[in-house]
Amino acid sequence: MRTPSDQPEHVYPDHWEADVVLRDGGTARIRPITTDDAERLVSFYEQVSDESKYYRFFAPYPRLSAKDVHRFTHHDYVDRVGLAATVGGEFIATVRYDRINAQGMPASAPADEAEVAFLVQDAHQGRGVASALLEHIAAVARERGIRRFAAEVLPANNKMIKVFTDAGYTQKRSFEDGAVRLHLDLEPTDRSLAVQRAREQRAEARSVQRLLAPGSVAVIGAGRTPGGVGRTVLRNLLDAGYTGRTYAVNRALPEATTSLDGVPAFRSVADIGEPVDLAVVAVPAERVPEVVADCGEHDVQGLVVLSAGYAEQGAEGRARQRELVRQARSYGMRIIGPNAFGIINTAPGVRLNASLAPHPPVPGRTGLFTQSGAIGIALLSGLHRRGAGLSSFVSAGNRADVSGNDILQYWYDDPDTDVVLLYLESIGNPRKFTRLARRTAAVKPVVVVKGARHSGSAPPGHAVPVTRIPHTTVSALLRQAGVIRVDTVTELVDAGLLLAGQPLPAGPRVAILGNSESLGLLTYDACLTEGLRPRRPRDLTTAATPHDFRTALAEALRDDACDAVVVTAIPWVGENGVTEPGDGEDLAEALRAATAEAPAKPVLVVHVEMGALADALAAATSTAPPTPGAAPGAPRPESPSSAPAPAPAPAPAAEGAGAPGPGAPEGGYRIPAYPAAERAVRALAEAVRYGQWRRQIADPGRVPEYEGIDETGAAAQIERALARGADERGVTLAPGDARELLGRYGIAVRPTLPAPTPDEAVRAAAGLGYPVALKTTAPHLRHRPDLGGVRLDLAGEEQLRTAYAELTETLGKPEELQPVVQAMVPRGVDTVVRAAIDPGVGAVLSFGLAGAPSELLGDTAHRLVPATDRDVAEQIRSIRTAPLLFGWRGSAPVDTAALEELLLRVSRLVDDHPEIVAVGLEPVVVAPRGLSVLGATVRLAPAPAWTDLGPRRLPSY
Repeated sequence: MRTPSDQPEHVYPDHWEADVVLRDGGTARIRPITTDDAERLVSFYEQVSDESKYYRFFAPYPRLSAKDVHRFTHHDYVDRVGLAATVGGEFIATVRYDRINAQGMPASAPADEAEVAFLVQDAHQGRGVASALLEHIAAVARERGIRRFAAEVLPANNKMIKVFTDAGYTQKRSFEDGAVRLHLDLEPTDRSLAVQRAREQRAEARSVQRLLAPGSVAVIGAGRTPGGVGRTVLRNLLDAGYTGRTYAVNRALPEATTSLDGVPAFRSVADIGEPVDLAVVAVPAERVPEVVADCGEHDVQGLVVLSAGYAEQGAEGRARQRELVRQARSYGMRIIGPNAFGIINTAPGVRLNASLAPHPPVPGRTGLFTQSGAIGIALLSGLHRRGAGLSSFVSAGNRADVSGNDILQYWYDDPDTDVVLLYLESIGNPRKFTRLARRTAAVKPVVVVKGARHSGSAPPGHAVPVTRIPHTTVSALLRQAGVIRVDTVTELVDAGLLLAGQPLPAGPRVAILGNSESLGLLTYDACLTEGLRPRRPRDLTTAATPHDFRTALAEALRDDACDAVVVTAIPWVGENGVTEPGDGEDLAEALRAATAEAPAKPVLVVHVEMGALADALAAATSTAPPTPGAAPGAPRPESPSSAPAPAPAPAPAAEGAGAPGPGAPEGGYRIPAYPAAERAVRALAEAVRYGQWRRQIADPGRVPEYEGIDETGAAAQIERALARGADERGVTLAPGDARELLGRYGIAVRPTLPAPTPDEAVRAAAGLGYPVALKTTAPHLRHRPDLGGVRLDLAGEEQLRTAYAELTETLGKPEELQPVVQAMVPRGVDTVVRAAIDPGVGAVLSFGLAGAPSELLGDTAHRLVPATDRDVAEQIRSIRTAPLLFGWRGSAPVDTAALEELLLRVSRLVDDHPEIVAVGLEPVVVAPRGLSVLGATVRLAPAPAWTDLGPRRLPSY
């Protein structure tokens, strides 16, 4: 894919091509108009109403002349650009701009204004096509140096006026010669970005909703005899009680066969003769293209492709998978799969089980997404065994189209989902995932387990960017976004049960009570390991009755010094040494009764060999009604963990083996049970940390505005440097150029002068002023004072010459050591500040202390860019060696305010200029007053054609 920096003018700009999701959940392809589009343009125009033509040309314009067709299909892709939105290869809308000068006449650069005009086919108006085209044509214009759009619209053309006014750009409006004249400043604003992302969320959520709640389903590949993938899915659909219309499709059906399992059967989708919303495809991979064409030509809205034989099978399969996505999107369809396990929606009005799961989960309020069918089976089984219900389930297989990002968009405002569980093996668009996860986590918990963490490559079938940063760093960055990151699918279920069944804890204080002193101590130790603040366990003794448990639990819940309670239990043993019957059921009832008296705190149960207790807790809900409008995993309004949410969620439905019986509560909290103290406490610790994050995001901090930042000058310098660089992969700036660029953002780097000879060293020191430091800069010695390549506090010429001789005698010749001289700075703590663009997570700001120990221990803190003042304050305090910055063992505290400002300036520099792919400041000496940057490196590379801040587009792998 060519990028703007290497794209010759007048050459077809293929990086402008994009698939987009429209308002109704369908897709369209946006691409530049070419000279080969003449017939498509004429056909498109013929299908536009006379009224729309009048609005476009301000006069009756029944047909395009040959001159018009030539003008609208011939562009230079610089001063004249036309884009088309297509479905099925045919135009449904067009937009074009023509660069103009101040007098409104055709012009070339440096003129930075263009006139823009749209035309949307009437059948596709109201789908958000014009809004999507405006985003893309604006991005193209900015790339070509155009900063403003001008448009003339008839006053009666309210739809088009609304497209412009709702876009969020800074604009001016006037009325001239019977038309509304609009001027749009194309520089993105906070509002335009918010509008774009809100539209993206609505469209992508709608596209998933169309898949999960179809009005009709066709199973393509349902076999004539029982068994096989297609027939199994058909049977599962029927057994789940799907509320919509169901069809079986198999081209090999005899003409006399009209039904399978009591479902109407056909040889093709075309034969059905009625609308089909969702097609489940279970045919061999070589037959899938004809099935997709049959579905696309008959307006099927989406596909679940269970067929294997795609990217998981190598290069040929990857090509087949790309063609599958291209073909489906060309018809406006979205795909789950290929190699998928299927989808489930337990909503009473849908009851969809279009999957290979023989036993669908009971209705609940947890959403589950997996990229692995095997893991999906295991998770469904584990959740079912522990009595947890699901709102919906998606197993995406190779994730060629619909991904975890799309599902997050859907679950974000899904009223039936309160907790989100994700098993991911790859993340196709990490920056977008982090953004969406942060927004979703602000209103409901998001729990993620990541497979393929240490393989260094994507799993088979997943073509995604591979991160270069360690797994622990990725985890830290996801936690910064509010994601609850766990390591195993068992932990995923453990955390999900707690978050779905209990309120968030208001803090880390934990009460422990039970009838086993040893189990209580194990729980106490686990709490300390996880950073919680446990109270001494309360031993009720092995003689404790269910009533004793009830009394003790009620007391703990009423205690203001307690935020959560862990109940430990072992079986009761009678006098004859036999476990007494009914102990589990009785204890479960006692615990539920206690929580009914004070339900505002989470309660967990740790049991040993008490299966009856776990079963009893899994089979029923407590009698404690939830706070109105609060989701199970959400903090209560009176709780300190409360955080504002965009809209209140409905009260949770009861989860269990079935619907509540007579007299059962309408909802309530389920007490989760765990067979090991460590598992229960780990889940509780995740809930505590998530609750703390929810409280903190009420005040997320801000990105300060600093004076003296020359953004324009920096951009010009970067452009010149890249133009000079011969390597398309990028260029490392010379030390002087790096110092100049950093200086434009108020980052002063102390000058370093080369010292190839002793005499040159003396002259450099005289210019800088004594005392000085003499350092080697050879790659194997750089930033390694432990190897003896640095001499400090050289007060005069004699000391400098002596040090120079020692270095060259001990470590090598001057041409090998590359010695330099630098003025001494006030003593302090040596630190390292870095920023880099990682393909897996985007721009990352890193901080740690300088030196081998910190590197060996991995004691570095990371934050996503742009960082806020709160982010960097937490960042410098989060490393294990942070006490050295704050006066450890009587040393003077250093100027952390200056350090935080430096981090924020580096963050701003990288955020403003995506061409900066790496910045390294080492060492940064932080003194009690001020700091000194002694070394700096900057690497540049051409900016990507599109970023997460660009116009909406579906990924292409």
